[in-house]
Amino acid sequence: MTPASKEQFEEAIRSFQFDGTLRSAEPYGNGHINDTYLLVFEIGTMGIVKIILQRMNREVFTKPVELMENIMGVTSHLRRKIIAQGGDPERETLNVIPSRDQKPYYRDSAGEYWRAYRFITDATSFDRVERPEDFYESALAFGNFQRLLSDYPAATLHETIPGFHDTEARFRAFREAVKNDICGRAAGVQREIEFVLAHEDLTGVFNRLLEKKEIPLRVTHNDTKLNNIMIDNKTRKAICVIDLDTVMPGLAMNDFGDSIRFGASTAAEDEPDLNKVFCDMNLYEMYVKGFLEGCAGQLTQQEVLLLPFGAKVMTFECGIRFLTDYLEGDHYFRIHRENHNLDRCRTQFRLVENMEKKWDVMNELILKYHNVTVQS
Repeated sequence: MTPASKEQFEEAIRSFQFDGTLRSAEPYGNGHINDTYLLVFEIGTMGIVKIILQRMNREVFTKPVELMENIMGVTSHLRRKIIAQGGDPERETLNVIPSRDQKPYYRDSAGEYWRAYRFITDATSFDRVERPEDFYESALAFGNFQRLLSDYPAATLHETIPGFHDTEARFRAFREAVKNDICGRAAGVQREIEFVLAHEDLTGVFNRLLEKKEIPLRVTHNDTKLNNIMIDNKTRKAICVIDLDTVMPGLAMNDFGDSIRFGASTAAEDEPDLNKVFCDMNLYEMYVKGFLEGCAGQLTQQEVLLLPFGAKVMTFECGIRFLTDYLEGDHYFRIHRENHNLDRCRTQFRLVENMEKKWDVMNELILKYHNVTVQS
């Protein structure tokens, strides 16, 4: 995405319902998709007020209007639920600031789309698990997200990235990449290719269950990493789920699984030394406990029992995506060194192998925290 010009940036600031005097405007955060800025205004007796301004990446999200329709529908629903249970909607969900023409976005003169949120004060997001309690809090928050949206009509949401967690489609793309071998890399990764082929049976299980209506379609976040949870600086309690760009119809098992893939690993996603890569059962247990507590009985028994499978499928799917990108010349995931995507795919496959070794334990821990308060 080409950087926004100074003129575009200033046009965007003028086009939202911001009051007061702008004191500063700086790039914010370390996200790789959208351009994010922190604006600081001084507003009369209110004092300093902070705003998040973002330019949406249309290369990734090709239908920004539909994306914002999703966000407005979900956040409005969350706001009503939070108020009804006596919570603070200013801090417990994202609050979109409308443009001056009363839309939840602004389309600038260059055709780029911008949006603005109120900044959530006195809270922090963490890129890595610094304390196990924070991972538990993230589980509680994502489970609560499921609970609050359990009565939202998931089928009415737009697919912001079509087929995002269609593991069968990811597998077909992988086979095509192997067949075409446009970079001549397939010969050097035969072990990884064989691993994927040997696990093909993982790819279609959820699609079949969904087709037979044995599992429900739900509102899912689809990027359930720790850094998409705001944690209160004083209480260290999770207060808000953020980054709702990929909220769309999906499966609860996938949201659970992606959290385990990322947060319960003992190593970084791109760790070259596979001897350091394990699925930490202590962190896994902590997440299971928090997620099921947060869901508070809103998942069906089938969904709960399939949570470990969700962890394995999401980890496998992510490994497929990294390997496919490596075979195709590293055009999707940003790389910072030679074989970066290959290292990433290997960590995911090692995690899958480790999960398989611990499969009985993973399922036993689900049963340990599987309260009878599940949907029939």
